[in-house]
Amino acid sequence: MAGLHSSSRPINSSSSSSTSPSQGVFNSRLFLLLTLLPLTLACFAFVLQWRGGLTDPITRWSPDSDQFPGMLPRTTHSSQRNSGSGSGCVDVLGRSHSPSFPYFKDWKFDFGSDLKPKICITTSTSAGLEQTLPWIFYHKVIGVSNFFLFVEGKAATQNVSKVLESIPGVKVIYRTRELEEKQAKSRIWNETWLASFFYKPCNYELFVKQSLNMEMAIVMAREAGMDWIIHLDTDELLHPAGTHEYSLRRILSDVPSNVDMVVFPNYESSVERDDIKEPFSEVSMFKKNYDHLPKDVYFGNYKEATRGNPNYFLTYGNGKAAARIQDHLRPNGAHRWHNYMKSPNEIKLDEAAVLHYTYPKFSDLTSRRDRCGCKPTKEDVKRCFMLEFDRAAFIIASTATEDEMLRWYRERIVWTDKTLNLKLLRKGILARIYAPMAIIQGLRESGVFSSVIASAETTLSKDKFLSAVESSNTTRAQNTGMISSRKIGDKSKSQATARRVLEFIDDNTYSSAIPPQSPPGSDDLHIDT
Repeated sequence: MAGLHSSSRPINSSSSSSTSPSQGVFNSRLFLLLTLLPLTLACFAFVLQWRGGLTDPITRWSPDSDQFPGMLPRTTHSSQRNSGSGSGCVDVLGRSHSPSFPYFKDWKFDFGSDLKPKICITTSTSAGLEQTLPWIFYHKVIGVSNFFLFVEGKAATQNVSKVLESIPGVKVIYRTRELEEKQAKSRIWNETWLASFFYKPCNYELFVKQSLNMEMAIVMAREAGMDWIIHLDTDELLHPAGTHEYSLRRILSDVPSNVDMVVFPNYESSVERDDIKEPFSEVSMFKKNYDHLPKDVYFGNYKEATRGNPNYFLTYGNGKAAARIQDHLRPNGAHRWHNYMKSPNEIKLDEAAVLHYTYPKFSDLTSRRDRCGCKPTKEDVKRCFMLEFDRAAFIIASTATEDEMLRWYRERIVWTDKTLNLKLLRKGILARIYAPMAIIQGLRESGVFSSVIASAETTLSKDKFLSAVESSNTTRAQNTGMISSRKIGDKSKSQATARRVLEFIDDNTYSSAIPPQSPPGSDDLHIDT
C-alpha cells in the first residue's frame, strides 16, 4: 500500500505540474479579458458622451442640439453662453441649453435626400404665424418635405411672409395681379366642372381659388420631384394612425402602385372649453368620421352626437385626399383630385385621418362673419356658404349680442356635458387623440417657433416686398376684371399593403367638382349595409 501510494504520487504530481500552469494562465487571461472588455467599452462610451459624440437612442432625448428640420443653423449660442456667464463656468456635461426639439437630436433634414416617397402639401391661407408655424413643423415631423403656400391677407404681410420664406422646403406664392392673370388663362378656368361655383362670394370664392391654386401646385410639385401632393387647410392636421412610427411617409409608401388617390376621412374637433387660444396644443377630443364607425353605432347615437345642430359634423365630412403625382393630374375641388385621361383608382384608409379643428375658438364666429359680405338672412347666406352650420353661425354672429353669441357657442360647439362625453367616448363616437398635441407642445416648449422667427431675414427683397403689398385683399379692390371679381362670386381589401384599406372606390368621371359635403344624416338610415 505504501509503495503504491509512493509510486502514484509522483505520477500525479508530474501530471499536475505539466497541465495546471498553462491552464491557469489561460483561465486568468480569459477572466482578465472578460473583466477589462466591458470596462473599456463603458469608458469609451462615457468619453463619447462627455464630448457630445454619442448618438444612441437614449441620448437623443437630451436637448443638446440646435438643429431641427426647417430651422436655420444658429451660430450665436456659444458666444451668448460665454458672454452671459459671469463665473466663466461651463456645464459639466458639456450640453447646450439652447432650445431644440429632443426627438430630433442631430437630425439634419436634407431636402435633396433620396427619402421616398416625397410628399408635399399645398394650401391657400390668410393665417398668421401663430397658426401656420405649428401647422408646418408638425407636418415636417410626420414626413412632409415641401409646402406650397398661396398667401393673402395676414399671411402675405411682410413680417409673416419673411418668416415663412426662411423655412427650407416652403415656397410662398402671393396673390398678385400677375398670378390672377395667369390663372385666368388656366385650363380649369375654361372648363365646366367648376363652373357652378363661379359668380358667388365667400366660401364659393375660396373654393374656386383653392382649385386654381391646386392646379398650379401640381406643376410646382412635379418640378420639385414630389411623389404625392395633398391639399389641406391650415386648421387641419394629418393623423397617420396605423403606423408604429406615426409616419405619413410610411402610409403612402405602402400604397399599391396602381392606386392614384388616397382618401383620409376627417375627424372633427370637439372642444371642451370656450376659451381655447391654441387649438393644436389644447384640443385632444375628436368626433370620428362615419367611415370609421359601425353603422349601428353611428345611427344609434346620431341624435346625441349631433346635439341639436343641422348635422353630425358642424362642417364637412368627406375628408381630404392625397394624389400621386402623374401625367394629366388635376384638382377636383378642394377635397379630391382627378385625371383628365382616366378615372383615378382611389382607396380610403380605415385608420389614418385628417383632424379638422372646426370653430375651436370663440373668435372664429366673428372672423368668418367679417370676411363675408352676405346679408344675415336664411336666403342670402346660401350665396356665401355651402353647409348649414356655417350659415347658422354667420347669422348668429351678424345679429346677436356678444353674450348671446357666447351662449350659442357653448350650446352648439362646446362639449360641456361630461356624462355625454364619457358615453360617446365609450361608444367610440368620440376619441382622444394626443399625438399632435404632444408633438406641437414639444415643438413650442423647445423654442422651435421662436427660433425660426428669430433666424428669419430682417429684410425682404424689393420684389418680394412688392408682392407682399400687392396681395389679394389689395387686388380685389383694384383689379376689376380679374378672377377675384369676374367669375368668383365594389369593396375589397388591398393585398399589396400592410396598411388597412377601408374600401376601393369606383370613381366614374365627375360631372362637377366635389364640394365640402356633410356626413350621412338621420334620413339616410335606410342605406343598405
